[in-house]
Amino acid sequence: MTIPNSTDFMVENAVCDFPSTPEEERRIVSELTTESEDNLKEGNLYFVISKRWYTSWQKYVELPTSSECSSVGELSESARPGPIENSDIIEDAKDTSDDPQLRRLLVEGEDYVLVPQQVWKRLAEWYSGGPPIPRKLICQGFYSRSYSVEVYPLCLMLTDGRDKSITVIRLGKQATIRDLYEKVCAMTEVLQEKARIWDYFGKRKGQLLDPSSNKSLEESSLHMDQDILLEVDGSSSSQFAMSSAGNELALVPLEPSRSLVTIAGGPTLSNGHSTTSKFTLFPKISSEDDGSDSLSILGKGERGGLAGLSNLGNTCFMNSALQCLAHTPPIVEYFLQDYNEDINRDNPLGMCGELAIAFGELLKKLWSSGRNAVAPRSFKTKLARFAPQFSGYNQHDSQELLAFLLDGLHEDLNKVKRKPYIELKDSDSRPDDEVAEELWNYHKARNDSVIVNVCQGQYKSTLICPVCGKISITFDPFMYLSLPLPSTLTRQITVTVFYCDGSHLPMPYTVTVPKYGSCRDLITALGTACCLTNDESLLLAEVYDHKVFRYFENPLESVSLIKDDEHIVAYRMKQMQKGSGIAKLEILHGGQERAVLESVKRRDVKLFGTPFVTYVSTEPLSGSDVDAVISGFLSPLHRVQASSKIHNGRENGHLPNAATDEASGSISSPDTEIDDACDRELSFRIFLTDERGLDFKPLKSDSFLKPGIVTRVLVEWNEGEHENYDSSYLSDLPEVHKTSFSAKKTRQEAISLFSCLEAFLAEEPLGPDDMWFCPGCKEHRQANKKLDLWKLPDILVFHLKRFTYSRYLKNKIETFVDFPINDLDLSKYVKNKNGQSYLYELYAVSNHYGGLGGGHYTAYAKLIDDNKWHHFDDSHVSSVNESEIKNSAAYVLFYRRVGSKTETQSAEVLMGDMD
Repeated sequence: MTIPNSTDFMVENAVCDFPSTPEEERRIVSELTTESEDNLKEGNLYFVISKRWYTSWQKYVELPTSSECSSVGELSESARPGPIENSDIIEDAKDTSDDPQLRRLLVEGEDYVLVPQQVWKRLAEWYSGGPPIPRKLICQGFYSRSYSVEVYPLCLMLTDGRDKSITVIRLGKQATIRDLYEKVCAMTEVLQEKARIWDYFGKRKGQLLDPSSNKSLEESSLHMDQDILLEVDGSSSSQFAMSSAGNELALVPLEPSRSLVTIAGGPTLSNGHSTTSKFTLFPKISSEDDGSDSLSILGKGERGGLAGLSNLGNTCFMNSALQCLAHTPPIVEYFLQDYNEDINRDNPLGMCGELAIAFGELLKKLWSSGRNAVAPRSFKTKLARFAPQFSGYNQHDSQELLAFLLDGLHEDLNKVKRKPYIELKDSDSRPDDEVAEELWNYHKARNDSVIVNVCQGQYKSTLICPVCGKISITFDPFMYLSLPLPSTLTRQITVTVFYCDGSHLPMPYTVTVPKYGSCRDLITALGTACCLTNDESLLLAEVYDHKVFRYFENPLESVSLIKDDEHIVAYRMKQMQKGSGIAKLEILHGGQERAVLESVKRRDVKLFGTPFVTYVSTEPLSGSDVDAVISGFLSPLHRVQASSKIHNGRENGHLPNAATDEASGSISSPDTEIDDACDRELSFRIFLTDERGLDFKPLKSDSFLKPGIVTRVLVEWNEGEHENYDSSYLSDLPEVHKTSFSAKKTRQEAISLFSCLEAFLAEEPLGPDDMWFCPGCKEHRQANKKLDLWKLPDILVFHLKRFTYSRYLKNKIETFVDFPINDLDLSKYVKNKNGQSYLYELYAVSNHYGGLGGGHYTAYAKLIDDNKWHHFDDSHVSSVNESEIKNSAAYVLFYRRVGSKTETQSAEVLMGDMD
């Protein structure tokens, strides 16, 4: 991709002056970023920067998160990053061209970041380095337009028909065919009027690209790393013969093909059924390209449904989902008939029928190509147009694609052209079955398609307000069920308990709480673990950089706000009547650096350990009172061998009326006479400090302080204190949850599909981002939610929620889920007892292997007519034993009802006489 003047964004030879402070750099970049976000327009330039370098810059200009650094003191002037270094994200570190190429499969936020052009210019001025990697902002979407940066431009492999040489062509996917001609002709020095460029997918000549066309490359079904062919009039290349296997245009028709697939040689009627009524849906296609309109007829005994799908570049997620749908009997039956009358081109929620048409044409190719792989290029093009989130060539989630596709197909095929307005009635304590049936009829009055008929069910949702007890019951439709793995419903949290009375050493406790539970749940579990008595209470706090960062005093606050890499403590104390007469006393710990300073009149004191916190009266406190509190906290840390009086460090020189060096996290002491800050009657040298820790005033035994809401003091530790007390108990707080990456993964105990379903149906609190507006309280509440199955569809899809996301960690749960292949009986889970069968059998599975980002999707599917399973791995298809279907890669499960009307109709179609 050529972006004009990309080299202009580097400063030659040297860097310019840095801003006066790191904070100033941060301010400038923040303002430029905000300005860019406020002025988004197509064509704006963004630059790709290595996440590794950018993270080092972020650490330099601002305080790190607790996961990045254990102490502010780790960052100082020496932490200023060197020149911008992008060598770890480009294919060839020695590439000195103006357009270095990024390594494939990089992930934004993990491998690289994107910064606006003006931010890049400033960073390049300050730091130099590079190389610059500019990319353009493009606008995508059909109904809802959205901006995104095209990090990976389209890469096409140009074969020159004159000498068979291959040249790489890079253009944005929104570039036009005319742009392609201009670039190719300029590179090959060929006159445009003599050039002909062909779609050369799979090294087979397909569509001749029109040099005057303004259609984009993406709309023309040109994909990453695809071949194109240049022929020049008058050269030998113009005599190339058209390939008999690929001479059709790779286009999706504007309406479904009416030259329907015939079955086993029988004549075709308008409804797609054979006059013999004994047929199977197994025609054969002669082309590997999905653009062919001519479908050949299978002979007797020949089999369809065994065609693979070519991988167009990280499209295994799409291929997996498509194969599962392509082996769903009622879906196959529907799309292999004439469905033109059902297409709703005027539905504002649909895709003008184009998605359904593209899907239907692809299904016909899959069921008419024997074992020849089909390249779903046209479908991918339509998908990218209507769902830009799936454009490009990054890996995506097969379940997310499935959800979009089912919803999109429904809207394109919704027979309700004008949706009636229906005012919902109150339940008025009517029976559940009456209300449920009424709401289902309302739903069907506005939504009527093959997808709704075979894939949608209904569940009962009950919400209970935790404050006023208000109960709300609704009945909602569903397309699939996303089941949590039971291990994901709870989380383990480690909290270190400090005893304010000094009766015990600090002790870490690991407790299990609901994932979206409240701080009340955590305190209850913690109280049980540490045997809390009725007259005691726990004060929860987060400790960061040896200070209290925040308190968790709201019992309804969600524990989801507590991150795995944080350090949480609980201060155990006697209950006090909270009110205006109570204040918190925070006690920080400071220590002296070793004798490395040039002057005995100046020394650095660094904070360390965990602060102590307790409640005190707001009545004036003396230095002796504070000293007693400190002694109580430290009493269990007293070393047994210590026999001398606690050393107060009076010989250590001047004491601080201090200012803090924020970069190093230390307290620098100016000249102050020793007697001004030393009290021979106190066990410790104590200083009253402010909220930011910038000011320190010595506290004597006879001096008094009036506690505010929070009063902070610092106790200084010298060699004497360290000799008498074991300060290691104050350090090395355990994280809330430590994930081990080095340990080998052991196979977890298998869980059943039923336990996943029960976890889905269990009552649980809503997440903090999903609060419910209680009509009783007139406020948003974290209500308790209970789901019950009410109506099940003929095709039931289970999504196993294997992927979890936290603040700093993305994880995949490899737990083996034991699911029935035959005889899945859900009767006891359905509340609506209407006599219908709730027995299901498995017919397809979408599998995911590997971890996030680098995983791979495949599918298992059963051909219903011969009851045999096959493995679909992109273009490769192989038979597989039923015993191999169950494994820990299972991600989306497809079941069909046994004994349903749909099953009977499909059986008539799929189990026709092959003789």
